[in-house]
Amino acid sequence: MNLLFFHGWSTTHTRTYGVLPEALVREAAAAGLQLSIAHVHLGKYISFVDAVTLDDLATALNRALTDLLGKSGKIAPFSCITHSTGGPLLRYWVEKYYGANGLENLPLQHLLMLAPANHGSPLAVLGKSKVGRIKAWFSGVEPGEQILNWLSLGSEGQWALNQASLSYRSAAAGFYPFVFAGQGIDEKLYDFLNPYLVEPGSDGVVRVAGANMNCRYLHLTQSNEPVAGQSSALALNYDVKKAVRTPQKVPLAVFHQHSHSGSKMGIMRAKSLAKPGAPLVDTLLACLKVNDAHSYRIQGREMQALTKAQQQLKPVGQSRPISRYSTLVFRVRDHLGRVIKHQDYDILLLAGKRYSPNVLPKGFFVDRQVNKRSQCVIYYVDAEKMAELANTGNYYGLRVVVRPELEFAGYRVGEFHSEGLPVDSVFAPNETTYIDIVMNRYVDAGAVSFDPAKAPRSSFKRSRPRGQALVP
Repeated sequence: MNLLFFHGWSTTHTRTYGVLPEALVREAAAAGLQLSIAHVHLGKYISFVDAVTLDDLATALNRALTDLLGKSGKIAPFSCITHSTGGPLLRYWVEKYYGANGLENLPLQHLLMLAPANHGSPLAVLGKSKVGRIKAWFSGVEPGEQILNWLSLGSEGQWALNQASLSYRSAAAGFYPFVFAGQGIDEKLYDFLNPYLVEPGSDGVVRVAGANMNCRYLHLTQSNEPVAGQSSALALNYDVKKAVRTPQKVPLAVFHQHSHSGSKMGIMRAKSLAKPGAPLVDTLLACLKVNDAHSYRIQGREMQALTKAQQQLKPVGQSRPISRYSTLVFRVRDHLGRVIKHQDYDILLLAGKRYSPNVLPKGFFVDRQVNKRSQCVIYYVDAEKMAELANTGNYYGLRVVVRPELEFAGYRVGEFHSEGLPVDSVFAPNETTYIDIVMNRYVDAGAVSFDPAKAPRSSFKRSRPRGQALVP
């Protein structure tokens, strides 16, 4: 077995891999695997130069794999363990060179992602200079700005990559991805002045919901029909045949004792990984043994049970057991495909039979961010608190207000009502939901008119809208 390792963003030394490669080689035989240190390769990639993009790295990665494992014009089969940004990099490479229709030719067999930033990191919004000072990520260099942009919550790159993965049928093609995430907080490593570094549901850098490849897509389109019982808001409808799209299930394992980085608790570098029977090492080896769709499903069920047990424990570094959380990424466009700027729209969550913001569960809201490049708005919420709505009929929804409001041209308020759609279809624990909203841009019929030529000339400076909105 050829086993490759790929580090995270802005790493400059291979010591970042800690004792994990040697621990896996030492324990492999007992687990029924043939793995020697001669077949283990430690990846190095340049992520600390501003000009370098994820696409650039994928191109260079393809050449490096060909040089290392190329045989008769093809890359020999290999498995890979990644940390942090290394996960999205390998996934980007898979999509760029193989995609959903080429997975059967993919040489990558097992992709084991440790704390992958599949849906970004909340720290990226802090900006290059501030993030560069956080010891959890960087050592001695400034981070690469292009990759930082990709890692910002709600980036266009994340949206595209995760949407592409919806059509993957990985296991049937012999490709087995896995995700491993920590919920521990290393008190000695992080700056407590920044709340993201001690955020519940996170390893201090990447949220569990941001690592998990099991994500959701909900597409809402504004109709011209008023919401029941209202005259101003128009209904936001979803496709009743397939309300929420999801990818093929990818196994997730959460560990309460691991944080993002560091030799004490880091999910890649912890010295405790050298001890025989380390839970993470044992789970990684079990994943490397998977060789068909059946064993992939069995391993997935075992990791699901592990995650359930781990998330009932108090994470190391937290004062008490924590909840499970969900991330919502909102993108708002008009019916012509134009992206609406984040400062021009508001999104309000609703609940109860009357769909009001006043009956949402207390304490459900954790954080809000905006991505000024993609114009997405990102909410981080307590999924277990939102699950309380299931006990009262699954009434939840959202209201979208876009500016300018309709006079001669503009928008009308849109509302989505769940109408029985289970609450965990949108607020899924440990997951990210992408919500794509299309709003109609209306024009008042009075925006253009004519006067007969025989009529006296007159000013139309003070013209008012007719109140007759033209349907798109």
